[in-house]
Amino acid sequence: MDKIQTKIIKVNERKPEKELVMEGVDLIRKGKLVAFPTETVYGLGANGLNQEAVKKIFMAKGRPQDNPLILHTSSIEDIRPLVKSISKEAEMIMKRFWPGPLTILFKKSSLVPEIITAGLDTVAIRMPNHPIALELIKESGVPIAAPSANTSGKPSPTSARHVIEDLHGKIHMIIDGGNTGVGLESTVLDLTQKTPMILRPGGITLEDLQKIIPNVEEDLSIVKDDKDIIPKSPGQKYRHYAPKADMIVFSGKLEDIVMEIKTKTKEYISKGKTVGIMATEETKTRYEEGLIISVGNRENMETIGHNLFNTIRQFDEEDVDIILAEGVKKSQIGTAIMNRLKKASGGKIIKV
Repeated sequence: MDKIQTKIIKVNERKPEKELVMEGVDLIRKGKLVAFPTETVYGLGANGLNQEAVKKIFMAKGRPQDNPLILHTSSIEDIRPLVKSISKEAEMIMKRFWPGPLTILFKKSSLVPEIITAGLDTVAIRMPNHPIALELIKESGVPIAAPSANTSGKPSPTSARHVIEDLHGKIHMIIDGGNTGVGLESTVLDLTQKTPMILRPGGITLEDLQKIIPNVEEDLSIVKDDKDIIPKSPGQKYRHYAPKADMIVFSGKLEDIVMEIKTKTKEYISKGKTVGIMATEETKTRYEEGLIISVGNRENMETIGHNLFNTIRQFDEEDVDIILAEGVKKSQIGTAIMNRLKKASGGKIIKV
């Protein structure tokens, strides 16, 4: 792939300067790639109705083409031409959670290119809750296809610096709008089946959705490792968020997790390994050895979600050989955090 001149522009995340955003709009309209912030992670955007532009996303990321993409819109009205129908359930969910970190699966219309959906008859759509993203989409006048703006398989980018590390020289523009808020990719909800199904957990939790649609369930892929899954949405099939180092996640009672990590740390250090410990605010002072980084506060799990990918990248920068990570309870946003840790570790979760 030929090296591209990447322009980096700093845009006010609360009040985006229109003339700056319009530079990105111009590139989107010309079939180029633009990385931009959302409330979840940075997205790598292209005109979602232009097959040639979308192909460039897969090339820049090194992303497998059987991994579907999400289309981003700036209004509910914009999705109507992209889908066959909108159910009452979908109307209620969109009214409650959009704009926000929730992606919904619909039956696609013929307007949506097959490259977006990996040949499936469903399309994933969301409306991001970020002023820069909404302005870029609205002014572009097209749905924007945008997976996370990182090299495929690496931790998702929560700052422009992460995007620069992965994609500088491969895309045309990076819009720097500061750090993202949620830090985990959107929840993906399938409303095309009889039973509403969460395909990927995120900032909008099972408990949140149950208040609107009580019969919603979680897909088996969230709790089960199945290599033969045909991905209906991004993040279902491939190893994601992977650090350079091996990673092991420990789940169970917190006291047992701490003791096991301390034991394992001694073992690995005695073998000449450099150990990174992904601790929390409640436990960080209890470890005497290894590179200890707190990922957040167990009393406020949103902080763990916000910091997770940045913490994994910090361990990469320190070049550790192994990362020993504390697990969290699988409830509320903890389900999404454990899902990402499972993917990052390649399923290496030890119950203690």
